[in-house]
Amino acid sequence: MYMVETRNLYYVYPDGTEVLKGINFKVKKGEMVSILGPNGVGKSTLFLHFNGILKPTKGEVLIKGKPIRYDKKGLMEVRKTVGLVFQNPDDQIFAPTVKEDVAFGPLNLGLPKDEVERRVKEALKAVSMEGFENKPPHHLSGGQKKRVAIAGILAMKPEVIVLDEPTAGLDPVGASQIMKLLYDLNKKGMTIIISTHDVDLVPVYADKVYVMYDGKILKEGTPKEVFSDVETIRKANLRLPRVAHLIEILNKKDNIPIEWGFTIGEVRRNIVNYLKEKC
Repeated sequence: MYMVETRNLYYVYPDGTEVLKGINFKVKKGEMVSILGPNGVGKSTLFLHFNGILKPTKGEVLIKGKPIRYDKKGLMEVRKTVGLVFQNPDDQIFAPTVKEDVAFGPLNLGLPKDEVERRVKEALKAVSMEGFENKPPHHLSGGQKKRVAIAGILAMKPEVIVLDEPTAGLDPVGASQIMKLLYDLNKKGMTIIISTHDVDLVPVYADKVYVMYDGKILKEGTPKEVFSDVETIRKANLRLPRVAHLIEILNKKDNIPIEWGFTIGEVRRNIVNYLKEKC
C-alpha cells in the first residue's frame, strides 16, 4: 500500500489548458520523495490533487490505497492524512498571532481546547518557534513564516506532509534550516513529498526522485539513477547537481573513472580510492 498514489492522472483547467498528462506517482510510508522540474511544468497543480483541492479531469488519486471521495466527509478524512504547505507562506498564514494561526486547523477538527493547546505547543517546538506564540506573523522573516506554516500542518497530525518549493525565496542559511527540519521530521517517521527546481538539494535528502516536464513524468528512481541519466535531466531543462557535474567532467573529459556520488564526502572517498588503485 502506498500513502499517496496517482494513476493516469490528467487535469485540464477551465480555459482548456492541459496541465497534467497521465501522471503515475506513488510514495511509500516513511519516504522522502522529491518532484523535480523547472517552474511551470505542473508540480503545484499535481500537489493540489494530493489533498483534494483539485479533482482530476481523468484518472484518480489514492490515499492509503483508497480513492479520494470528494464529498465533505471524504475530503476531511484526506486532509487529516495529507497536509499541504504552499510555496508562499503568506497564502497560508492569516491569523493575528502565530499561536492562533497554528491552532486554526486543530480547532476546525473540533478538538477540545486543552488538546489544541497541547498540539500548538508541540508543533511550535518541532519547528523551533517556541517563544513566538504572540508574535504577529507579518513581523516574521521568510524562513520563520515557513516554519509557522509547517507548524500549522503538524498540529493537524497528518501522516504525510506535501511542500511546494519549501526553500523558495530563502537565503542559503534559511534553506538549509528548512531542509534540516524536514530531514529530522522524516527520520521520525513522517512521509514527506517536496517539489523543487533546486537540483543540489535533491540528492542530499531524497530517497526517490521524479523528474517532471510539460505535465509528464520523464524519469523516476533513486537520485543516482535519475542524475546518471544526463540526457533526461537536460531534456527537462535542468542541470546536474554541482558534485555530479564534476564527476561527469572527470569521467568524460579527463577519462578518470570516478564512481558517482552526491556529496563532497562521497566524491572525495571515490577519488582517494581511485588514486590508491592507480598507485
